[in-house]
Amino acid sequence: MKVAYHFIFLILLFSSCEPSLSEKEIRQYKEQGDQIVKSASEKLSGTLMSKMKEGGPLEAIGFCNQSALPITKKMAAYHDVEIKRTSLKIRNPENLPNEEELKVLHYYEDKLSEGKTLNPLVSLDPYGKPNYYAPIRVEQKCLMCHGTPKQQISSPIDSILKVKYPEDLAVGYREGDLRGIWSISFPKLEK
Repeated sequence: MKVAYHFIFLILLFSSCEPSLSEKEIRQYKEQGDQIVKSASEKLSGTLMSKMKEGGPLEAIGFCNQSALPITKKMAAYHDVEIKRTSLKIRNPENLPNEEELKVLHYYEDKLSEGKTLNPLVSLDPYGKPNYYAPIRVEQKCLMCHGTPKQQISSPIDSILKVKYPEDLAVGYREGDLRGIWSISFPKLEK
């Protein structure tokens, strides 16, 4: 079943869209996507770490709750793209994955369970927009807010997370797990 799912996903992802992307375009969008993820990630992580130094996890949760989406939107406007971070286990309902992102998330989950390397993907969506996807893996420092409650997540942090994110699903992770993906949608191709 998994093999068939991978095969169907790869066919849909890389060959069924008309028009298709050339190898050169795929390389260009991958390079652009890599650069955008790097700059957006540095901005978010840098600010998050400074908030951690200022006031610990409580300050960091406040930052994520209030500022992560506006920063992502500002970075998207700067790069003239749509940027989203999404997951199978979302914390913020505004980050709910769409159908294409769900396919990519399941694809990465399957690859991870097979012990394979997770590399960025570039595809053309049904609307003619090039999309870039890159995995987000859980690091040790993420576990104080995304680990297991009463183990890595302290009771006070868990309580605040439940208040700020009443529908939170983004817990129970271990280091190395797939936390989610970066999803970048470029403007529609004009061919």
